[in-house]
Amino acid sequence: MIILQNADVQQVLDMRTCLNALEEGFKDYTHQSGGDRPNISVWAPCDRMDGYYRLSDMEGVSGSTKTYAIRIKSDILYWTADGTEEKYCVRPGSYCGLIMLFSIANGAPLAILQDGYLQHMRVGACAGLGVKYLAREDSKTLGILGSGGMARTYLQAISAVRHLEAVKVYSPTVAHREEYAAEMKEMTGLSVIPVRSIEEAIINSDIVATCTDSTKEVVTNPAWIRPGMHLTNLRGPREWSPQIFDRADLVFRTGPFWDAWGFSGLPAFIRNVVGQPHEISRIHEWAAFFGKRETLHDELYKKKKPSHLVDLVSSKVTGRRNAGEVSFFTPHGLSGLQFAAVAGAVYRLATERRLGTHLPEHLFLQEIRD
Repeated sequence: MIILQNADVQQVLDMRTCLNALEEGFKDYTHQSGGDRPNISVWAPCDRMDGYYRLSDMEGVSGSTKTYAIRIKSDILYWTADGTEEKYCVRPGSYCGLIMLFSIANGAPLAILQDGYLQHMRVGACAGLGVKYLAREDSKTLGILGSGGMARTYLQAISAVRHLEAVKVYSPTVAHREEYAAEMKEMTGLSVIPVRSIEEAIINSDIVATCTDSTKEVVTNPAWIRPGMHLTNLRGPREWSPQIFDRADLVFRTGPFWDAWGFSGLPAFIRNVVGQPHEISRIHEWAAFFGKRETLHDELYKKKKPSHLVDLVSSKVTGRRNAGEVSFFTPHGLSGLQFAAVAGAVYRLATERRLGTHLPEHLFLQEIRD
């Protein structure tokens, strides 16, 4: 049994490794050797009067790595007046996210991994596979909205699957976008230009990625979208206006999500909420998350009936048919499977290099049968 911190994971997980691990995991799923249990969140009042406690977990199994993973996050959440969701564990600036990895060959507990670096790489790689299978092959210009950790891995992944010539980045904070541009130019060798508006980042881009923590619409003008563009996001379709989302000719997500369980989005099943009505009202977007009301985005998402990227990877469905189609990919679904595939690959590479803190197996095994 080993404990792998983010620094250990970073030594063995580059973007190519992550892309390959995810692609194999997706093939596991379509070949019935991979599985997934979607995210379930339990909410409870915390000591913070403008926040809430949330425990989220998801699970998945990958036949190619012969591993089963459980990813757990313990967060205190609060929401700003600007519409962003903030989180921490214990104190601002610290976080608790863990991946517990087990062998499906003999049931042995294999590893506990910090999830921060792996999570950023996983989501970026998933968006990158969306670009690989849906964006035009001659796509050369990328527009990125956001300058955080996910914006960094999105650029790494997209530049790994397309020959980019220029990248434009917009963040409302000037210092953040300039820092991002300088750092990513050095990392990738690409021309990364900070721009002054969302419109400037989008206009004349072949691929546009929203990598924000906003709970509000970020891209609002359909006139900015031209034929042949590939659009991708982070938090779901809400980063894009319904008018833009409705324009997409191809709508894909990673794979099945709630519907894989045979439910039609039962919020009570996916999100269990403890608390009195006045406490629950602290949670941002209460009506959309836990009530009966569906947003226009939700209605459009159902109307579009998104196809699954895992099926496209395995050639079970058709992707882009011509250069003029607008494609939209949201990296949602099969997250548990993705953690099993990527963490399994990380565990193999880390053990080969003798990384991590090793703990005796007897600490995790017992002689009392349940």
